[in-house]
Amino acid sequence: MNKPTQVTTGEVRISYEHLLKPYAQQQGAEPKFSATLLIPKSDIGTKQRIDAAIQAAIAEGVAGKWNGARPPQLPVPVYDGDGVRPNGEPFGEECKGHWVMTANSKQQQEIVDMQMNPIFDTTQVYSGMYARVVINFFAYNATGKKGIGCGLGPVQKTRDGEPLGGRMSAAEAFGGGSDSVSYPAPPPQYQAAPQQAPSNQFYPPSTQYTNYPQQAPQQTPPQAPGFGDDAYPFA
Repeated sequence: MNKPTQVTTGEVRISYEHLLKPYAQQQGAEPKFSATLLIPKSDIGTKQRIDAAIQAAIAEGVAGKWNGARPPQLPVPVYDGDGVRPNGEPFGEECKGHWVMTANSKQQQEIVDMQMNPIFDTTQVYSGMYARVVINFFAYNATGKKGIGCGLGPVQKTRDGEPLGGRMSAAEAFGGGSDSVSYPAPPPQYQAAPQQAPSNQFYPPSTQYTNYPQQAPQQTPPQAPGFGDDAYPFA
């Protein structure tokens, strides 16, 4: 039976994925496995379960780590993707219409597919995929800070999605079309013209004078256009 602080989400989108390798959010911090969950606001059931689990975690905090008193300013790890981050910056476009929260764990969690088979192919786990995630809310009291945190549990990938984080395919980078790069043709190769025979050359009597061809006018090979910004329309 699930704990009152535990929630299995509906389908969410994964962002800032660190499910396969631990990551430290700040220099000197302990690396953890983590993922940011984008929960559609249309999934009212998941949001209601999250709210109830947070209230259960608050009750546990009051009874335990907070010594019977609820902190007057109690941060919770759920944010409005249509609003701004705690630092005042707006959320990314992918967060619009979603509740945003980050869950983490010191241990790597299981990742399975829809048939409950473990996923070992690292290319199948990425920011932008869709999944169901088990999360657990807990009260903390560390270095004078009190609040509610979110722990990361097992992850079930439900389907693929457009990758987040600037990932680009080779076709997008080098494919044809009006944005394709045109490289100038190399200049033609020219052979040196034969040298002109010296004029009034004296030859022995047994030798006939020879009419030497006139020297071909010196030709300057055309210059290839430079490889500047105009040669790279996407630079």
